[in-house]
Amino acid sequence: MTSPRRTRATVHDVAAQAGVSRGTVSRVLNGAGYVSADARARIEAAIAEVGYVRNTAARNLARSKTWAVGFVVHEPHQLFLEDPNIGSILLGTNEVVADADHQLVVLVVDSDRDAKRVSGYLRGGFVDGAVLVSARSDDTVADAIVEFGLPAAFVGHPAGRASVPHVRIDNRTAARQITERLLATGRRRVGMLASALDRDSGADRLEGFQQALGDRFDPRLVVDDPLYSYQAGVAGMAELLDREPALDGVFAASDAVAAGALETLRARGRRVPEDVGLVGFDDSAWATRSTPHLSTVRQPARDMGRAAARLVLDQLGGHEAHDVTLPTEIVWRDSA
Repeated sequence: MTSPRRTRATVHDVAAQAGVSRGTVSRVLNGAGYVSADARARIEAAIAEVGYVRNTAARNLARSKTWAVGFVVHEPHQLFLEDPNIGSILLGTNEVVADADHQLVVLVVDSDRDAKRVSGYLRGGFVDGAVLVSARSDDTVADAIVEFGLPAAFVGHPAGRASVPHVRIDNRTAARQITERLLATGRRRVGMLASALDRDSGADRLEGFQQALGDRFDPRLVVDDPLYSYQAGVAGMAELLDREPALDGVFAASDAVAAGALETLRARGRRVPEDVGLVGFDDSAWATRSTPHLSTVRQPARDMGRAAARLVLDQLGGHEAHDVTLPTEIVWRDSA
């Protein structure tokens, strides 16, 4: 009788045997990024134990440097162009990457097809590392980066991505603080225009809003949209007013959303801040383009891009990269 054919050992088998992530195994195999001496020893022992053999294609991934870093934005093309926050992160990233004599390559993911193409591009060895903005909780591009072990950094902290360093702000605390400030103006029926609940930023801002309201939180007064967009604010504000005509306060998950909400409030004959107090988040250009100017949370978008780029360059230099949390502040203007 012919004996059954033995299945070839994979990176998954090595990771399971060594008790580490696939990304950590990939970093050892590809010679890219920091891995502790203990983890490296366990991985090397596991390779011998399971009989893992790298094929030619995998060996070729341990390539010469491209001197390029990818900047991956998981947003619709139009929002990428309109969102000044993304632009500031991009400029900060490029500043540090250029200073290190690397080229920044911008990759916009607007569809599943884009995600597959960009994932293949990143696996193909065309960049040495990547900065990811707006990664979702279920994100094929992020999965590809973790699996391949590409030196990378997230702007934000998507769930289940502990093996990739990140730069973030404390969205939950910032949202709670600005909501408390809004409540302190005497508002009684306060709603939220939530966005991007499939990302840590959106989910954390909603949680902070809920914490500020405590027992007064009413889930009916939360309208959500997948995007931090002006149109989300226009449509969401109309729905919120239809649900609660007595609404007198609103926390919008971003300044773009708040600007859209202003348009609907004017169309409904509601004065801001006299009838409805409105606050946003980001302190982006939307905040001072709006009339009245928006009370908001300032997050250091350009600094976040700089910090993310440094994390990638640290890994390319063989150094350990540590997560970074940057401070925010409330900027109080005339809208609340």
